[in-house]
Amino acid sequence: MAGYESQAQPRWRGTGHRRFPLAAAVDGHWWVLRLNPFPDHSLWTLFVDGAARYDLDDAPPSWGVLAPASAPLLDPWTADTLLAPLRGFTVYGSEAGKPCDDPFCCG
Repeated sequence: MAGYESQAQPRWRGTGHRRFPLAAAVDGHWWVLRLNPFPDHSLWTLFVDGAARYDLDDAPPSWGVLAPASAPLLDPWTADTLLAPLRGFTVYGSEAGKPCDDPFCCG
């Protein structure tokens, strides 16, 4: 992971979406985390402004605890707006045009 993302201190908010449970506004960009079927795939995928940036199993310490259930919720309009470009990427690998089709982890 690049230095900038690993040093950032996002203030995570819940989105209410099962696959994309956390989002944060960081320096004018929306970061969204997709929860993946771990351990078959990386635990999280970070999207920045709708584009996949990194897969990760452990978040940098500066990101704090990634706990969707305890994160304050975004308002529904904001959550829907920032998740709209990601709706086709709920399956691991779909953002790269290679969605996982294993019925045991992604089916």
